[in-house]
Amino acid sequence: MNNNDRLVRLRYALDIKDTDMVEIFKLGGLELTKEDVKKMLTKSINESSDKVKEEEFQKNDYVKDCSNQTLESFLNGLIVFKRGRRDSEAKETEKPVLMMINDRNVNNVLLKKIKIALSLTSEDMLGVLGNAGVHLSKSELSAVLRKEGHRNYKECGDRYARNFLKGLAIAWRE
Repeated sequence: MNNNDRLVRLRYALDIKDTDMVEIFKLGGLELTKEDVKKMLTKSINESSDKVKEEEFQKNDYVKDCSNQTLESFLNGLIVFKRGRRDSEAKETEKPVLMMINDRNVNNVLLKKIKIALSLTSEDMLGVLGNAGVHLSKSELSAVLRKEGHRNYKECGDRYARNFLKGLAIAWRE
């Protein structure tokens, strides 16, 4: 699962419109046009044969790639969009420190920032995962939400992130 997939799934789960996507990116400190956002959400199709249609579900090439910085800017903007700016943040205009330092911790940061943006508790997150048929203990979830480098930190795999976004869609689109 790449960042474009994560963005598409999150957009679907929270039912975010294109104009809101542009606003969220802007709140996260990234100026994108509506066309840029659509390019990040659109898969590219190089050929029109039946073989390509079969591979369409396996291959995740998008018209415009979404980098780790772009995804993190969106998640930071989503927090501001859903919860508003912090008082201390209004005075300071410096950019937040990027947490996605490598491709291994993208899912962990995704879960943390969605938890903050939607004001979810650990029980809420376990319920969302339960909607998708995944059952974790509180300690397993806690290990995924820890800071990288902590002795109990556990890397979040694509399976958990995908199922979390699926469960979020079930919970928020009812």
